[in-house]
Amino acid sequence: MLTVPFLAVDAVIGARILPGLPLAALAFVCPAVAALWLEYRRSGPAGARALLARAFDGRRVKATIWYVPVLLLYPAVVTASYAVLRLTGADVPGPDFSLTLTVLLALGFFAGAVCEELGWSGYATAPLRERWGPLGAALVLGAFWAVWHWPALLLVQRPVSWIAWWSLGTVAIRVIMVWLYGRTGDSVFAMALFHMTVNLGWQLFPVNGSHFDVRLVSTITAAVAVAVVAAGGLRTRHRDVIVP
Repeated sequence: MLTVPFLAVDAVIGARILPGLPLAALAFVCPAVAALWLEYRRSGPAGARALLARAFDGRRVKATIWYVPVLLLYPAVVTASYAVLRLTGADVPGPDFSLTLTVLLALGFFAGAVCEELGWSGYATAPLRERWGPLGAALVLGAFWAVWHWPALLLVQRPVSWIAWWSLGTVAIRVIMVWLYGRTGDSVFAMALFHMTVNLGWQLFPVNGSHFDVRLVSTITAAVAVAVVAAGGLRTRHRDVIVP
């Protein structure tokens, strides 16, 4: 319900924050608002403050080598898709973006990712993982995450087939994120960084994401997620460190 006002305003105004990014995307605050409110009701102000502090809980990541996949795995997927497109003769322009623009986009996407991951990772993942295991939690949360985006995608007139492929990739991304979440000591900060790279990779793809091949990227992402599951990455709960 928190998302409805953002969708309503977007439907009336029809403005775009960035190419392909509707005004309704400002609903990124909703997962954080919902999570903080629920935590406040359950544990009072102290609980809400503790959850909010998770936004910068990088100290949980004791094995810092895990920042490598956090920061580079999804860019590698997008880069691989670009290479495949070029090798197969697709008419895709060369990369063209400035360092200043990239930094500004990264900062903006990180702010949005922090808000979302306070809800998806910081609040929802642990109880879902305890109930259904890591893979079950990833699939349930990934499906909900994808469906939550559908109205905004329809507002920018994405075809149903595009949304279906995007949803596959989104569920696969959450599978990867739940795996990385456990390996980084349940760090919301690490997941916000990963989430940032997902949005950044799309927006920096030529031209402003207009040549982003959602079928190809989602297929590669799903292959990575299947490899994680096949390798036993989500077979059991794993945490490098438990931090109160």
